[in-house]
Amino acid sequence: EVQLVESGGGLVQAGGSLRLSCAASGFTFDDYVIGWFRQAPGKEREGVSCMGNSDGSTYYADSVKGRFTISSDNAKNTVYLQMNSLKPEDTAVYYCNAEALMGLNTRMGVPTTVRYDYWGQGTQVTVSS
Repeated sequence: EVQLVESGGGLVQAGGSLRLSCAASGFTFDDYVIGWFRQAPGKEREGVSCMGNSDGSTYYADSVKGRFTISSDNAKNTVYLQMNSLKPEDTAVYYCNAEALMGLNTRMGVPTTVRYDYWGQGTQVTVSS
């Protein structure tokens, strides 16, 4: 069974820090891009940061560059999001996501691409002004 379990959310004052954790199980960790998304009330879910565990490549949304850092401990199948200099506009539910595109052949040898996409339950981050 695939599981992504987030932890580390909470209430913090503006300028403070939090570290989110995403513990993954049930799939081959290195095959996936692990990312953090967030959704504020009344807004669409947006991508915050992600990491390709096979090569360590990282991506950050412009709104968090220089403040957030994504990292992983592959031995523990865990991805972290260190959030510094938090702002009230960072308030949202933060979700962990694991996504992979895998090329496979069907029974008749036709190549196709299968997308695997898993989500955690989310953790609330609230930044007070």
